[in-house]
Amino acid sequence: MTGIGWLAALIVGALAGWIAEKIMKSEMGLLLNIVLGILGAMILNAILFALVGGTLGGWIGQLIVGAAGACLLIFVVRLIRGRA
Repeated sequence: MTGIGWLAALIVGALAGWIAEKIMKSEMGLLLNIVLGILGAMILNAILFALVGGTLGGWIGQLIVGAAGACLLIFVVRLIRGRA
């Protein structure tokens, strides 16, 4: 996560995963929320950097990117499992 420390990345990742869980109406635990939030932010940051040459910075920017990325990951998992 660009521009924030590892502790902040855990907090933002947990919040982003929780937001994605509520948006996508899926039931996950705290650990999976953190993982999805951080992985989602990493993946979407890489995509944004490749397309635009930059990404959103700070806590709020990373929260938005993390939540959107986690929603994307949940959608992909549902596609693979056949429940999209």
